[in-house]
Amino acid sequence: MGRLWSILFLAVPILGVGSIYWAIAGFYPMEGHWLPLNISREGQAIDELFTFILYLTGFVFVGTSLALFWFMWKYDRDKNNEPVKYVHGSHTLEIVWSILPAATLLFIAIYQMNAWATAKMQRPTDESGKHKAPIAEVTGRQFEWRIRYAGENGILYDQDDILTVNELHVPVDEDVVLVIKSEDVLHSFFLPNLRVKQDVVPGLKQLTWFRADRQGVYDIVCAELCGWGHYKMRGRLIVEPRDKYEKWLAEQYEAQQATEFTPASDEDE
Repeated sequence: MGRLWSILFLAVPILGVGSIYWAIAGFYPMEGHWLPLNISREGQAIDELFTFILYLTGFVFVGTSLALFWFMWKYDRDKNNEPVKYVHGSHTLEIVWSILPAATLLFIAIYQMNAWATAKMQRPTDESGKHKAPIAEVTGRQFEWRIRYAGENGILYDQDDILTVNELHVPVDEDVVLVIKSEDVLHSFFLPNLRVKQDVVPGLKQLTWFRADRQGVYDIVCAELCGWGHYKMRGRLIVEPRDKYEKWLAEQYEAQQATEFTPASDEDE
């Protein structure tokens, strides 16, 4: 096939970069195939970090692909009649290509520290300066999200808790803290529009937090292969004003109480 292989290898970076640019630009039929709508101010830092790493790795990818194409083209067996030459490795070159990736990784580690701290370390506080209490517990299980809300007293794990499945309601423009855990296997709690993703580990309770600044209905998905029904482990995140959120909680509590404590009728007796 001669130099055809080198052309095929050159097509890889061309098509790869082209398809990414196509998706970013949103040209038909790639509309909406890039990052989902960001509804969190903290998500901007995640997007910037993602874009930076994408451009950095993309530059390296294109450079190595062009080098591969050049070597395959220049030293094609059918076009090169020179005898084979054996060369020893270069210690200097080995040191250089070991130091450069190490320095790059160190730079990325430092560059992302603020984004990491905001997402994983700086838990929101209330007006008194204390850490905000979780408003709900999200439990991943094959293959659904079970959600337990703190009731009217704002305390989880007591008699006025409210239970739902695959439906998480949160107030807009407020810091929200959640407890997340797994009932069976490893899951990953992923809110694409909030740029929140956290592995949910069996036997371990974790905290995650966010602040949604736009009302609407968004996806809750599992980003970890967790079994045959992984594809359908999907829920809804409903972001709404505080008054609607409290009204919904009250309605759910009344419905739950009616279901649990409805007295038997004469016919049942």
